[in-house]
Amino acid sequence: MSKYMLNINGQVKSVDLVPDTPLLWALRDSLDLAGTKYGCGVGQCGACMVQINGVPTRSCMVPVSTVGRQKVTTIEGLDANAAHPLQVAWQELDVPQCGYCQAGQIMTAAALLKDNPHPTDEEIDGAMAGNMCRCATYLRIRAGIHRAAEIASKQKGKK
Repeated sequence: MSKYMLNINGQVKSVDLVPDTPLLWALRDSLDLAGTKYGCGVGQCGACMVQINGVPTRSCMVPVSTVGRQKVTTIEGLDANAAHPLQVAWQELDVPQCGYCQAGQIMTAAALLKDNPHPTDEEIDGAMAGNMCRCATYLRIRAGIHRAAEIASKQKGKK
């Protein structure tokens, strides 16, 4: 066991884990951040997606020993009040069906919108291709991303 200091959602947290423990389990089991989901465990589905330094990353594939003080953002850290444009759009449009993959979907979409505030359908499909949805709500996810872009644009206009 080794002690690691992790920058999670803007706060430094200490975990005492075996070095090859996936970040996913550090988040869920050691830090009680259960929004990040276990899906496949082999980096294929995207349910465990978090952002590391703003880049969508499959937390099931990242050993905690490699994270260091990089900035890790989970679904809980996206917006403390669940008022991020994606979270608002997801609620407005009732995007999820079962909801299991949605934290990973939202974290990937947030990175997309940060880099591309007005993506086309093709750009959304390309960015989201690594996230699987067992319920096949892909069209609702795409609509949610477009709606979030509208909300974010309106918010910027008010500032």
